Amino acid sequence: MRIVSLVPSATEICFALGLDEEIVGVTHECDWPPEVEELPRVTRDVLAPGLGPAEIDAAVRERTLEGKAIYELDEEELHHLEPDLIITQAICAVCAVAYEDVVALAQTMERPPDVISLDPSTLGEVLGDVRTVAEATGRRDQGAELVEEAAERIDRVRVAVADAPRPRVAALEWLDPVYAAGHWTPQIVEYAGGEDVLGLPGEHSRVVSWEEVAAGRPEVIVVMPCGYEEHRAAREAELFAHRLAALGADRVVAVDAAAHFSRPGPRLIDGLEELAHVLHPVLVDEPEGGARAIDLEERLAGR
Repeated sequence: MRIVSLVPSATEICFALGLDEEIVGVTHECDWPPEVEELPRVTRDVLAPGLGPAEIDAAVRERTLEGKAIYELDEEELHHLEPDLIITQAICAVCAVAYEDVVALAQTMERPPDVISLDPSTLGEVLGDVRTVAEATGRRDQGAELVEEAAERIDRVRVAVADAPRPRVAALEWLDPVYAAGHWTPQIVEYAGGEDVLGLPGEHSRVVSWEEVAAGRPEVIVVMPCGYEEHRAAREAELFAHRLAALGADRVVAVDAAAHFSRPGPRLIDGLEELAHVLHPVLVDEPEGGARAIDLEERLAGR
């Protein structure tokens, strides 16, 4: 089978299922696991480089309102790769090429490939997508094992924090404008032993005001700009140091959203374990390997 993945999370799922040799094309944003760097890229970003947070948000809004995609497909390369299966998504216009464009293009190919769309809103649906990809690629047993392992890790965290006090958490997916993280993130906060004061499980991320964030009286603020790793998230937080410091939280941390929170793939479980350690360091050990949350109190206090 020849697979083209148009979503970074789907690429990670495919590799986790042992489909390394069957993936023939990926997006320009696919960066995990490292082996993916050797694969052809079939998308490109149409936004101008060097935009700030507010400019990125404005550009995304403008294009989506006009019905235009944020990314473009390299149609010639896609035809050349002759995939049997294309994996895409329709949940977020910012995250991938528009689903309708993918389906339309597939129909023009000499041997139209199957197209499946992964559109999870909760952690359970993310694990369901693992099963969907496993079924579509003949990896049913590997999919079952991957889901079972993830479920066991989730259960270990939930048991560890079950009787602990739940700090009030504000998970901020963007800072200009401010977005409260939605979809699976509020569920991850809950499983990690916190109380999300802004988001609702399964609901879309939404724009909020700084006043609304303050009204939630967060004790822990998690800065997780969509698609950014922890050091870039920390730099973004420093630009809004006065806003974040004014919220009066006991702790402010920056996390690797690109790896552990934004993408609905296997590494969300790493994010759960990381956040559980942030909220309950005595009860949950620091995860081995991977990115670490960056504490920002000193950086924010000095600005």
